[in-house]
Amino acid sequence: MDASVIELYEQLANAPDERTRARLIAEALQALSERFPHLDHLATCQHLTETELKLLREIEQVRLETEHVRAELKESELRLSKEIEQVRLETEHIRAELKESELRLSKEIEQVRLETEHVRAELKESELKLSKEIEQVRADLSKEIEQVRADLSKEIEQVRADLSKEIEQVRSDLRVRIEQAKSETVRWVAGLWLAQTALIAWLILRAAS
Repeated sequence: MDASVIELYEQLANAPDERTRARLIAEALQALSERFPHLDHLATCQHLTETELKLLREIEQVRLETEHVRAELKESELRLSKEIEQVRLETEHIRAELKESELRLSKEIEQVRLETEHVRAELKESELKLSKEIEQVRADLSKEIEQVRADLSKEIEQVRADLSKEIEQVRSDLRVRIEQAKSETVRWVAGLWLAQTALIAWLILRAAS
């Protein structure tokens, strides 16, 4: 629909009296005749009335459509306003939840940090204590090792002395036994020599007789 028709409708609707409304219609018809010159030969009162009625109907149709569009726009604005308000409320709710989550996470992170610091302090204390215990154990082991070495040295010396005594005793016993064996061997050899000598003498004496 032409915008001039809507403008004409607005002017007619806002006209204060019939004379002004007639003047507006006449001006519109003059503009129409200037736009379409051939209408001058065809226009009559009946045609003007029909044209006016047609224009009025079209203007009314345009008005109704405009009102309908305005109503739809208003309804859309109201619906969009409600949706925007709903989105705003949801956004505020989400922001509040995010803020609450951030605060809760900050507290949890701080708690974890404190616990971590506490664990680190305990670990450091345990390391120091274990280091001291290790040094003490090392010192104790060194003392025990030195004591074991000293004891083993004493035992080795004692065993060595005992073995020396036993070896000397064995040597003495062997000397005595060797001497005894030598004496017995000499005795046995001497007895054998005497027996042989006696046998030879007897054989000689027998042969002489």
